[in-house]
Amino acid sequence: MAFPLPSTLSPSKVSTFKDCALAFRFSAIDKLPEPSSVPAVKGTLVHRALELLFATPPPARTRDAAAEHLAAASTELQTDPEFVSLDLDSEAAEAFLADATTMLDRYFAIEDPTSFDPVGLELMLEAPLGDLRLRGIIDRLELDADGELVVTDYKTGRVPSQQQELSRLGGVQFYAWLCEQVFGKRPARVQLMYLGPNPQVIIATPTDQSIRGLERKVAAIWNAVERACEREDFRPRQSHLCNWCSFQEYCPAFGGDPSLAPAALHAAAEAVAS
Repeated sequence: MAFPLPSTLSPSKVSTFKDCALAFRFSAIDKLPEPSSVPAVKGTLVHRALELLFATPPPARTRDAAAEHLAAASTELQTDPEFVSLDLDSEAAEAFLADATTMLDRYFAIEDPTSFDPVGLELMLEAPLGDLRLRGIIDRLELDADGELVVTDYKTGRVPSQQQELSRLGGVQFYAWLCEQVFGKRPARVQLMYLGPNPQVIIATPTDQSIRGLERKVAAIWNAVERACEREDFRPRQSHLCNWCSFQEYCPAFGGDPSLAPAALHAAAEAVAS
C-alpha cells in the first residue's frame, strides 16, 4: 500500500526532502509533531513584533514604538502552546526577551522602517505547478519607487555560509515564483534580512532563468516524492542536521523503526482526545 501524497509543497518542505527524505516523510506524510525550540519561537516573536510595527504609518515606526509592539507580541505569546511547551523559568524567559530586543535593535541598524509602505504582511500565497500546489508565507511585500514588487524575508538565525547561502536563495526564487503566479508580476528583488549576529541583507534579483530553474527543480523533487510514496521508500540521509532532528526515535540510522511512527501519532491523538 503506497503512502499518500502530500497535497502541497512549501520552501521548508522542499528543503527537508533535499536534506533527508525520511525526515520529510515523518513531517509531511506521517505528520509527526515536532517539539518547539527556543530559536524558532523567538523568531515567531520577532516576526510578530515587526508585523505590528509595519502595520502602523511610517512616521510612527520608531524604536520606542517597536519596543511597545514587542511587549504586545510577547503578551500574545504567553498563551501560545509552542511557547508554553518551552517551560522557561524566569531567568530563561528574561534572556529570551532580551535576545528578541537585540534583534529589533539590529533591524533598525540595517533598515529605515519609514522608507517603505508595505502592501502585504505575513501573506500566505498558493499557486498550482502542474498537479502540485506550492505555498509559502511572505513576511513583507511592498512596492518600490518604480512601482516594482519587493519581497522581504526576515531571518533570525546566523548569516549562512557561502554554500548555505545558495540553498537559502533557492527559497528566494520560490517566493518570486509565487508572486508572479498570484499577482502576475515578478518581484524586482527579494531580500533576506538577517537579524542574528553580524546582521546584514542579502539581495537577489529573480530572472527568467532562475524562475524556470525553480520550476524544473521543484518538478524533479515532486517526481522523487511520488516515487518514494509509491514504493514506500523514504531513506534517511545522515548529516550534521541529525543533531537537531526530532525524529531520531524512529530513524533506522539511530536504531529506530520508521513503521512505529504512525502508531505513535495515533496513540498521542487518542491520549489528547481522552
